[in-house]
Amino acid sequence: MRISYRIRQFWHSLTAIPTLENITSINGVLSVPLMDLFYTLQPGEQLHGIRIYHELLEQGETYQDLLVAALLHDVGKNRFPLQLWQRVIIVLGKSLFPNKLKHWSQGDPDSWRRPFVVAERHAAWGAEMVMRAGATPTTVKLIERHHDPLNKPLIEQDDLLLYRLQLLDDKS
Repeated sequence: MRISYRIRQFWHSLTAIPTLENITSINGVLSVPLMDLFYTLQPGEQLHGIRIYHELLEQGETYQDLLVAALLHDVGKNRFPLQLWQRVIIVLGKSLFPNKLKHWSQGDPDSWRRPFVVAERHAAWGAEMVMRAGATPTTVKLIERHHDPLNKPLIEQDDLLLYRLQLLDDKS
């Protein structure tokens, strides 16, 4: 099942082009500076965020901070954009060498470690970027923590929101 998911994910990244309808569906959700950040995402990441956003809406979600985080949670990847082959290396590295990832993610993103550094640090970078663009503290925190492990039981509202974002991010 995981292999078929990765093949589907790979295919979507090759063929992803947001339509006018996709973009129109998020009009008014993001401020102009946040929309400018959204447009810096690669097309596949734009569609990934839009899918999560729509799944939240279908679940009846109206909490603006979570909806904005859904659209922009991967924006930090733009600090050091990755080629498709580098994304494949991340997936293979996670599968074949999980004990090495932490080590490989430390260091200079302008080196051979770039894919691993971006995978590890994009959440913090994205939080910084959306904060500078005027996102709310809750949105910033959701983006910053979107890969953090959660302790259960989930008691804090922020943890419940984060859990929902992570669940859909992993699924999409």
